[in-house]
This record gives sequence, structure tokens and C-alpha cells, in this order.
Amino acid sequence: MDKRLKRILPKVQKPSRYTGGEYNQIIKDKSSVDLRVAFCFPDTYEIGMSNLGMSILYQTMNSLDFVWCERVFAPWGDMYAEMKEAGIPLYALESGDDVKEFDVLAFSIGYEMAYTTVLDMLDMSGIPLRSENRDDLLPVVVAGGSACVNAEPMAPFIDMFLIGEGEEMDNEVLCLLHTAKLEGWGKKQFLTEAAKIQGVYVPSLYDVEYNGDGTVRTYTPHEGVPQKVLKRIVEDLDSSPYPVNPIVPSTEVVHDRVSLELFRGCVRGCRFCQAGYIYRPIRSKKPDTLIRQGIEAVQNTGHEEISLLSLSTSDYRPLSYICDGLLDYCESRSVGLALPSLRADNFSVEIMEKIQKVRKSGLTFAVEGGSQRLRDAINKNVTEEDVLNTCALAFSGGWNTVKLYYMLGLPTETDDDIVGIAEMSEKILHCWRVNAKNKNRGVRITVSTSCFIPKPHSPFQWEAQISQEEYLRRVNLLRSSIKAKNVVYNWHDAETSVIEAALSRGDRRMADVIEEVFRSGGRLDAWTDYFRYERWNEAFRKCGLDRDFYASRERNVSEVLPWDVIDVGVRKSLLIREKERAYRSELSPDCRRNCSACGAAALLKGSKCDE
Repeated sequence: MDKRLKRILPKVQKPSRYTGGEYNQIIKDKSSVDLRVAFCFPDTYEIGMSNLGMSILYQTMNSLDFVWCERVFAPWGDMYAEMKEAGIPLYALESGDDVKEFDVLAFSIGYEMAYTTVLDMLDMSGIPLRSENRDDLLPVVVAGGSACVNAEPMAPFIDMFLIGEGEEMDNEVLCLLHTAKLEGWGKKQFLTEAAKIQGVYVPSLYDVEYNGDGTVRTYTPHEGVPQKVLKRIVEDLDSSPYPVNPIVPSTEVVHDRVSLELFRGCVRGCRFCQAGYIYRPIRSKKPDTLIRQGIEAVQNTGHEEISLLSLSTSDYRPLSYICDGLLDYCESRSVGLALPSLRADNFSVEIMEKIQKVRKSGLTFAVEGGSQRLRDAINKNVTEEDVLNTCALAFSGGWNTVKLYYMLGLPTETDDDIVGIAEMSEKILHCWRVNAKNKNRGVRITVSTSCFIPKPHSPFQWEAQISQEEYLRRVNLLRSSIKAKNVVYNWHDAETSVIEAALSRGDRRMADVIEEVFRSGGRLDAWTDYFRYERWNEAFRKCGLDRDFYASRERNVSEVLPWDVIDVGVRKSLLIREKERAYRSELSPDCRRNCSACGAAALLKGSKCDE
């Protein structure tokens, strides 16, 4: 360990974030590998080490004999200041080597508010921020993750984006880079060849023109480059990599548990939900595979909880079978089972009894809208009766804590819809009074709201976000409508949501704003400790861009969108149809009952989603 590092670690919070040496980390002989990958997560250790995708790809890339992939996280403010003062550049945890010594910097970007931290990590590594200022083949700066389905705001900084799922694509790119390094290719040659791999988007190989009103006119690919970049998927999840021996963090992390991914995609089609569209088509793991992997992971880590993950866990048909299989092993060892992402319309007593065998956790349901009309408009497919029946089951089963999530500012929302949230809370409270198993413990009903953010590749991608002032008005309306003392109301701040909306629908010109914020001290903007709303507004002013042009402007369905260069497999005609149905409050059936012909099944060799 660097002597300077030894001196500063006693001065910072949670020094084990920065030391490496964890159980199950992968160590290789530097002299035996040809490519070194710095796998960079633009957030803190606690967040990155809770990310299942990072764990999967860490082991995937390290499966190549000629590659050593190491982890890099953003330091918290105290460590950041100490590193700056001591002149310590950003380093990787496994070897302790400076990031600038690596051949690849691979960023996992799952949310837009991480953009400034990407720049900060490049800067801390001593690497030029913009791709045009990095002439040599190495290092190659790569980015993937769900935020990259609109890559344009970060396009000037990133050499290539990997669109979709990386288990196969990442290693294909590394194999090509291995060849390029051995044969002495230039950067342009490598990027041109890489752009031929499905899922690889090289922004420098696409020219953008704008109309006089600031909207995008055209994207023109260079010769030999696809018109649109089609995302990659993994067809067979059972044979795809899964880390049964993941790294065990040295300090407490956000999700300190084994995570099992049941399936990818979602059958529901909620119109506000980007994830429900960009992760299509639906692909499931077999239950026996999941049971085996869960048990092995517990044995290899000592974790005391298994979490079953998906966009809608209770939609996994063999869920009860999996719970039985895991609990046969876990119950006698006091290993808990957690089922996040449950739905109020298919919650069962059977599942409820299984998940409380070891320990009982709170129940959380995303209701989203305060009236049936609005829930139909967003295609939530949840009724008030579903919610109340579910709560009755929970209360009769001994639960006394329920969390309900809603969004304010959804398209077509009215004040009556907002008041409806308070009215539903009152009904849930009454439901507890009637059904509670033990009234002496009391009840706690938590209502949380966030501001709707229109996201690319969703049916609401053309919608306007409501203003900050309007959001706060709706928050105050709801707050004044909630009368019961047992109902706690929390709301997400509007300022972050406004900036996130602008970033999520930004074009390449947004890069100037992001860099200006970084130059003004912006980093870790996903944290309220560091986010400064005025700093972002000032950056928009300095760069001559209108924040509301991106966040609050309703778009015409004929407009060329910055993310149209990316094809996630879902037809735009389907998104338009779903948008139109929203304004008629028409439901669309889930994929299992009636295929919507969205187009995503074409990504599968068999052209059929899992049922």
C-alpha cells in the first residue's frame, strides 16, 4: 500500500472502502495479462458493491485469461480531499495501481446524476475528459448501463458505449482490443471495427445536425457503420455467468445480501417505466438454477439474506417453488428471504407465509396513481380493491408496516387524483383496524411520492415534465389532504428531478453543461450532500442552453429524438400507440395474456418471449 495512503486512511470515514483485500476478490499476475480493465462505478463503494450487474461483469471479464479486471469507485468527500492534498491519483482496489496505467476504463452508468462523477474519476486519473483529446489507442474509455440508452449527453467524453447486456458483448470488445493492441492499430481503426459488433455505439462515427429551433435534424453514420445501434441481449440466462462466489464487502453496503435475478424484462408495460421497455424481451431463469445458485452463493459468502430480484418479482410463475427450495436450506440456518418488487394485484397468503418464516420485513407496493382513471392511463393494472385486499392479507398476517409509492406529475393527472392518494391511505388505515392481528403494536403507513420524469424509449418519452413550482403545489395539496397521524408522507425533492429530466432527454450539446458543472465543483450529484441546483442552472446559462427546452417541453411524435440512434428492440409505433391509449385511460393487457407485438421478440432466435 502507498505510504501516503496509509497516512490518510485513519482520517476518513469507513477506510475499508478504499483498501481492497476483500474475500473472493480476483487477483492475477500482472505479467501474465495483456489487458487491464479498470471497472469504474461512478458512485461510492457501498452503492457499487450492491450492484448485481457489476458483480456479474467483473467475473465475466476476468474469465478471459489475458484480462485482469479491477474495481474502482468514487471516493467520498473526506477521502477525495485527502487524496487531492496528498497528490494521490485514483487507483484500483485489487492492485492499488493508478487508473491511468490501465488499458480500458469501463464505466457502469445506471443513472444520469452520475455523469459529473464520471468526469471526476477521469480527472482524478489524469486522463483527458474528451474523447477527441485522447489520440492514442489506449486507454479506451467505455460506458454501459441503463442510462446509456440515451448516450448523447456523455457522447463527447466516451469512446464507445455498450448498449444492452454485457455478458457476451464486453468480452467480444476486449478480444478485439487485444488484437488491436498486439497488432498496433490506431484508435480510429479500432473504433471502426468495434462499431461492427452488435450493441456498440461509437459517437464519433455519427455526425449530428440540428434544426434552427434546436431540435435534432439528422444523425448521419460514417461509411460502414449501422444506421442505428441495436442493443445486445443474453438469450439463455441459465447458461450466462452468475457470481456464486461474489466479493464479500469489507464494510456495510446498501444491499448486504445475495441477489438472485429471476428474469429480465417485464410483462406489465407501465407507460412511465423505461426499464419495462429497454429490458425486453422477457427471459426467465429456471427455478432449479436459481435455487442452486442461491445456496452456493450463501455458502461462499456467509450472507444472511437472499433477495429475489426482477422488475416484478411476484410475476415469476414458479415463485412459490423457488421459495420452498431456498427455505429448505435457509430456514434452519436463519438465512432470510426477501421479495422486493411485489405487486398489489398478485400478492398471496402462501407467499406471505413463506417470506416471514425466518424474518419479517416491511411490505412495499408501487401504486403510482391515486385514482383508477390515472392508474389505467399509466397502464398500472392495479385496482384499489387489489391494494386493500393485499393490505388486509398483510395486516391479518401480522404485518403492521406498509409503504406505498406514488408519482406526482404523471400525464393527465388532476387534483382529484392527488387527493385520491390521501383517501386511499385512510382506507388502508381502516383496513388495519378491521383486519389487524395485533392492534397493540400500532400501524405505520408510509406514503412516498417522486416527481414524474419522462424517460427515453418509454411511451411517455414525448411528455413534458411539470415545473418545480407545480410539483411543490401538488406536494402541498397531498400533504394537507392527509389527516391521519398513522400516515407518514415523504416526498422527493423537485430540483434533482428537473435536472435529471433535462439530462435524460439531452443531446450532445448537454456535454458542455455537464463539464461546466464538474469544473465548478460538481461530483456525486446523486447525493443530496453534494447536489447544488443553482450550480446546474448557472451551467445552463453559461452554455447558452435552456434547461426547460429539455425537461419541460412536450415533443411531437414526428420529432427526431437524440436517442433515436439507439434501437432497444421496441417499435416506436408501439410507444406512440401506448401514449395515445394513456389519454383515453385504456389498459393494455400484459404480455402473457396478449402479445403487444412490440418487436422485442425479434431479438430472440426463436422469436418468442418467455411465458
